Amino acid sequence: MTDGRQGPKGGRKKRQAALLVVCGLAALAALAALVILGVEWLRGRRHTPAPVMASAPEAPAPAAPLLTERKITLRPGDNIGDVLSRHGFSPTEVNALWEETRPVYDLRRINAGQELRLYAAADGRIDRLEYDFSETGYLSVDRRDARFMAVFKQRPVEVRVHQIFGSIEESLILSFNELGEADPLALAFAELFGWDVDFYTELQPGDTFKVIFEKRYVEGRFAGDGNILAAELVNEGKVHRAFYFEPPNTKKPGFYNEAGASLEKEFRRSPIKWARVTSRFSSHRMHPIRRVYTAHYGVDYAAPVGTPIQATADGVVVSAGWNGAAGRMVRLRHKNNYETMYLHLSGFGPGVRARARVKGGDVIGYVGSTGESTGPHVDYRILRGGGYLNPLSAKFAPVEPLKPEFIEGYKKSIENYRLLLDDPLMLIRNALIF
Repeated sequence: MTDGRQGPKGGRKKRQAALLVVCGLAALAALAALVILGVEWLRGRRHTPAPVMASAPEAPAPAAPLLTERKITLRPGDNIGDVLSRHGFSPTEVNALWEETRPVYDLRRINAGQELRLYAAADGRIDRLEYDFSETGYLSVDRRDARFMAVFKQRPVEVRVHQIFGSIEESLILSFNELGEADPLALAFAELFGWDVDFYTELQPGDTFKVIFEKRYVEGRFAGDGNILAAELVNEGKVHRAFYFEPPNTKKPGFYNEAGASLEKEFRRSPIKWARVTSRFSSHRMHPIRRVYTAHYGVDYAAPVGTPIQATADGVVVSAGWNGAAGRMVRLRHKNNYETMYLHLSGFGPGVRARARVKGGDVIGYVGSTGESTGPHVDYRILRGGGYLNPLSAKFAPVEPLKPEFIEGYKKSIENYRLLLDDPLMLIRNALIF
């Protein structure tokens, strides 16, 4: 048993243990205080903004001065210098404008009747000049101190897809006009199928057409037709179709039928787009001047004097000049031993002379009545191997079709257009994506 009293050793141990506890608690308290002080210091660093040096507020960029537009139409006898002089330009400034603008565009080419836009500052000084050189493009000349800076600019073009369809009763152009379309679209349509159909001699009342094409708009204004994308002509029950396609990486667009064969043939059907046939190919025809029966180895197309005559295929000019009873005549040599002749011309196309190269569709001359002729027309003749062919019945091979590697992509690209030609009202019932 014990009496509750401890010996010297036991008392010392208890005092040492207590002292250790007190020291430990003091150390923990000190550590806690350091942690708290560190957190508060970090909070202060995070929340206390660094001193900022005072500075004046940044001045906004000066607004461009407002310019007042003046539309000027050149009067007969005027030139650009006259116009600018009337609007405050000195002779030195006019000359500087000419010289500094000429590498981009020669302002002397602007003629009477054309419009300029001048932009004047508040003090009346002209600081900008604009001139439209096309529906979408314009020249902009800005004054920069004593210099003039000229650049070409383009307005964004919106392209919309349209379609028309109808029947031909009197003429193709009239049928297009009745649907609200201008002559150029009808002419482009005729150009497509002109390799297979002569639109003056072979078109019949009741023939039908369908056209899917682009219209171009600039700033909401109609700016002309774009490409024909697909077209159909039913002529005397025979269906002709054309689809626009540009083979990848070729930059050579063309028109092809559904199988991928090119619509382009070795020769066009006619040297004149719109003309009536007044005399056909014949081995026994009464000569209108000599009054005797002779062979007529060509087809006469009547048209007003000066009507352009086009080469019916690529070729080289053999001769271009006077040729007795034929009057002024052009003779072309083509590949595969073909030749064509164009008689009774009033004049020759630009650059048409012996050994000159021409492309199919180039203007090689103009309708006239030279030589033995009773009225303005062109006598068009085709030879192969020295023998004459009837231009109205001769059959010509198509040019090279699409390469096999392009066929799959071509057929995918025309699918919606093909469906729309099958059923023109599909565009109304369904949202086809082009």
